[in-house]
Amino acid sequence: MSTVLNNFENWKKFLGDRVAAAKRLGMDEQAMTKLAYEIGEYLDQRVDPKNEEQRVLKELWDAGDEAERKTMAHLMIKLAEQNS
Repeated sequence: MSTVLNNFENWKKFLGDRVAAAKRLGMDEQAMTKLAYEIGEYLDQRVDPKNEEQRVLKELWDAGDEAERKTMAHLMIKLAEQNS
């Protein structure tokens, strides 16, 4: 997992693969966004960013309110879809 976190391109590919798998299992966009939001909250509280891109995402997450964070989570799903 550490190689996934250290390189942003690997991170996007990893997320893309997980989003594709969730879709194959029948998970809808709203459920994926909710899960992405929960994961974002977890990462924000417990994981130190491993690269500049992750640090920017953390700063944006920290600056946003709940609605903005949910929007970010949805956008991360869309970004991941482009990288699956």
